Amino acid sequence: MLAGGKVFRAHAHSKEIYMHKKIAMTCLIATTLMLPVLAYASDDRDSDRSHPKTFVKDSVITTKIKTKLAAEHPGSMARVHVDTDDHGVVWLSGHVRSEEQRERAVAIARETEGVTEVKNHLHIKKDD
Repeated sequence: MLAGGKVFRAHAHSKEIYMHKKIAMTCLIATTLMLPVLAYASDDRDSDRSHPKTFVKDSVITTKIKTKLAAEHPGSMARVHVDTDDHGVVWLSGHVRSEEQRERAVAIARETEGVTEVKNHLHIKKDD
């Protein structure tokens, strides 16, 4: 019976080692699969913000501009992307239908409180 007990304990010990290896391998695979997600999440334009208040201020500027653009031309200005950096510089990108709309989008951004500069990367695309 003693010999049988030793065999049982040895079998239980090898089974425990197998389970630990299986758990470690599962964690390794899960971590490997999450690396691209973590890399994408860390590539956030706002990650260099030194203080949360700066991020909030920039978000407020972006929201104000988007609201004004939507009120101006609800359908055609929907393709205008607005981003504000931590110095109050606004980046406009995307498509508008005319030169007048492009100029108006830039004017709206410039007139918004807190904006220090506007970078215009809008393209005219007449047909949708």
